[in-house]
Amino acid sequence: MSAESGGTSVNGLLHRCCVAIMLLAVAVVLPIGVAAYEVVDVQHGGTIEGIVTLSGDLPEPKGFNLITFPDPVYCGRISNGRGWRLLYDFVVDSHRGLKDAIVLLEGVESGKPFDLSVPLIEARDCKFEPFMTVVRNGHAVEVINMDPVMHDIQGYETSTEAGNRVLFNTPLIMNHQHRRGDLYAMHNHAPGKSLVGPVYLNKGRRTFYMQCGFHAYMESWAMAVNNPYYALTDAAGKFVIDGIPPGTYQMVVWHPQTGPGTTKFVVVKPDGKLIERLSLPAPKGNRTAYQVMDNPRFGLESLGHSIDIQPVVETQQ
Repeated sequence: MSAESGGTSVNGLLHRCCVAIMLLAVAVVLPIGVAAYEVVDVQHGGTIEGIVTLSGDLPEPKGFNLITFPDPVYCGRISNGRGWRLLYDFVVDSHRGLKDAIVLLEGVESGKPFDLSVPLIEARDCKFEPFMTVVRNGHAVEVINMDPVMHDIQGYETSTEAGNRVLFNTPLIMNHQHRRGDLYAMHNHAPGKSLVGPVYLNKGRRTFYMQCGFHAYMESWAMAVNNPYYALTDAAGKFVIDGIPPGTYQMVVWHPQTGPGTTKFVVVKPDGKLIERLSLPAPKGNRTAYQVMDNPRFGLESLGHSIDIQPVVETQQ
C-alpha cells in the first residue's frame, strides 16, 4: 500500500469513526413518559407572545487568556486586542431583553406540523455558532469545521437533577485545502467534512452542551423539544408561539446559564392571544476563573518570543 493510499485509508477510517461516535453518542433528554406527537388540523389556535428579560446584575463575559490555548494567533481574530478571548454567554439589549432563551410548551400531544430542519453548528473563527439551538429525538444534527485549525468536540448531556455525563470526544476535521492557521481566511472556501448523526434522547436529561477540547471558549448548547410549540428569543428578548391548540399547558423558560429555568401554567383560549413578560435570574457572585487580567501570569511573552494577536475579525469590548 502506498503512503498516499494509506493516508487516505486512515483519514477515511477516522471520519467513519467520528460519524459512528456521533451516531451512537449524541444524546439529549426527554422527560419520562412523553407521548408521540401527532399532527392534526388545528382549529381556532391561539398565540403566545412576549419578552424574556434578565433580572439582577449583568455578568461580565467570561475571559480566556489566548496564550494558554492552541492557535492563539488565529483564534485571536476575535479578541479584545490584549490577548484575551471573551465569551458573551449573556446578551441583553438596552431594555434587559435576553437573547437565546428558549420558551416552550409541555404537554402538547397534537397540533401543527413539527418540521424541524437539521440543526447545523459551525466552528467559525474558533466560535461555535449558534450558541443556542434545539434538537429533536431521532433526528439529525450536523457539526462542521469552517476554520483552518483543528477542533475537538466534547459533548455532554446535563441536568440539574441528574448531573453531567460525557457523551463523546471526537476531532472535527478541517478541509485539507486550508492553509493551517491562515490569519486572513475569510471562509469562502470549502468546509471540512461534517459530522452528521441522529440525536437519540434518553430519559433523565434534556440539555446538550458542546465544548471544544482545544479551545475552551467555544461553547454551544441545545435543548430537546418534543413538539413544535417553542421559540428562541431574538436580540430584544422577544418571542412568538402560534397555532396552539386551545388548552392548559406548562410553559418552560430556560437559558443555559440561569440554572433550571422557570415554569408556569398558561391557558390558551380559542383564537386567543396571551402576552407574557417573563424573567430569568442572573447568576450571582464573581466568575473569578474567567476574569480578564491586565498582567496575567502567562502573558504574550510567555513562550519566549512575542506573540502578535490581532483582532482582524472583531475587537471585543
